[in-house]
Amino acid sequence: MEEGTLKSPTHCAVTGDDYDVLQWDTREDCEVRQILDRIADKWSLLVIALLDRGSLRFTELRREIDGVSQRMLTVTLRQLERDGLVERTVHAVVPPRVDYALTPLGRTLHETVRSLVAWTETHQREIATARASYDARVG
Repeated sequence: MEEGTLKSPTHCAVTGDDYDVLQWDTREDCEVRQILDRIADKWSLLVIALLDRGSLRFTELRREIDGVSQRMLTVTLRQLERDGLVERTVHAVVPPRVDYALTPLGRTLHETVRSLVAWTETHQREIATARASYDARVG
């Protein structure tokens, strides 16, 4: 298998065992950047966190995620399903019922999300202090 290069349209720079700044390729067509853009958006993170508790119906997700529109939740779920992180199950009942759940791959991602949330909780006061300091300087 050929390794990706900076000139490759769908692969980022070659990354080995050592941290390489080139893995953070900023090109729009870089697969790693596209995946990070998807999983790091605010709606995806919330959906992944909620589905870690178990499967939920669309209406339950929408009720739990304050501020998300029906359209945005639909788009987010479709993209997460396309990436193999969420599975959609349609039940043949009237009215139709659709459940969403994390796939095994999605559950592995939730471990990382949980670490990010833990970091945020640990440092939220420092960030609040930095924001207040910045706002006082700039405002």
